[in-house]
Amino acid sequence: MPVKKTTPDFILVIVILALLSLGLIMVYSASAVWADYRFDDSFYFAKRQLLFAIIGLIAMFFIMNIDYWTWRSWSKVILIICFVLLIAVLIPGIGNVRNGSRSWIGVGAFSIQPSEFMKLAMIIYLAKFLSENQKNITSFKKGLVPSLGLVFTAFALIMLQPDLGTGTVMVGTCLIMIFVSGARIAHFIGLGLIGLAGFVGLIAAAPYRIKRITAFLDPWEDPLGSGFQTIQSLYAIGPGGLFGLGLGQSRQKFFYLPEPQTDFIFAILAEELGFIGGAFVLLLFALLLWRGIRTALNAPDLYGSFLAVGIISMVAFQVMINIGVVINLIPVTGITLPFFSYGGSSLTLMLMAMGILLNISRYSRI
Repeated sequence: MPVKKTTPDFILVIVILALLSLGLIMVYSASAVWADYRFDDSFYFAKRQLLFAIIGLIAMFFIMNIDYWTWRSWSKVILIICFVLLIAVLIPGIGNVRNGSRSWIGVGAFSIQPSEFMKLAMIIYLAKFLSENQKNITSFKKGLVPSLGLVFTAFALIMLQPDLGTGTVMVGTCLIMIFVSGARIAHFIGLGLIGLAGFVGLIAAAPYRIKRITAFLDPWEDPLGSGFQTIQSLYAIGPGGLFGLGLGQSRQKFFYLPEPQTDFIFAILAEELGFIGGAFVLLLFALLLWRGIRTALNAPDLYGSFLAVGIISMVAFQVMINIGVVINLIPVTGITLPFFSYGGSSLTLMLMAMGILLNISRYSRI
């Protein structure tokens, strides 16, 4: 099929830069008080986020100029490297423990989170597998088992850290890719029932996850313990009203909402910018989703389509879970808000993924 190479999707570039710019502003606004108290530097987190944003943008524009099918040739190598890193992070002395999870490799603030990069590695490899085996995807034995076996092996390693949030996003993203490739709905129903049972088992196996469920159902049962973060998040969103208290005017960031620059940054955004500001951010994410779906539909081959679907599904999953947690629609889990939450690995990974998506957008069928 004839293919033409054009410039990257201009709207997609603008949306990415807008989200990144707003994210940097909100990281500073949300973290300034805590950073000044802990490090005597109100720009501590903002400077580091800006550094990773610059690294991520350089990577994005570099990757944007690499033909996306190059990743198909390197998909197995990339996946193996990420598996090695997932195993290495579990080794004491190599992996660093933060907040009860052994998820980081590195020194101090400049650490990487292998599970974040595994999400993209799995998307790249699974897109290759599905594009080469689409005729077998309706077969439970030849299509579904090999693909899901690999996904759940990675999920098991991530859960050893443990990191249920990142693992859930990876599995959810891969399931969407497999579904789009033409897998049978009957297979998904059966796997869904098994998955639900397994999910319940994972929750029951860890007391802190059970506390998160009870806190979700009634955060006021333990307002100073498991329900504290949810209550403070809602206290932030409520006073924001229609127009917000004003940029930088959040009250909850004054040591009420723990580490507001990370998973609960949307609560601070809603408090300062109100419903209008929150709706604007959601509109930007909706535009990102639309341009991503458009890129997938116009990709010149199955590999490009599956790759674009995986990348945009990963973003959509993280946005839905993060904001769902912030407004107490789902139990608390450690999922970052793309482009907004403080974190070098998450931001760099997201911008690298956007680089691949932008490259796919440069090709269209004619």
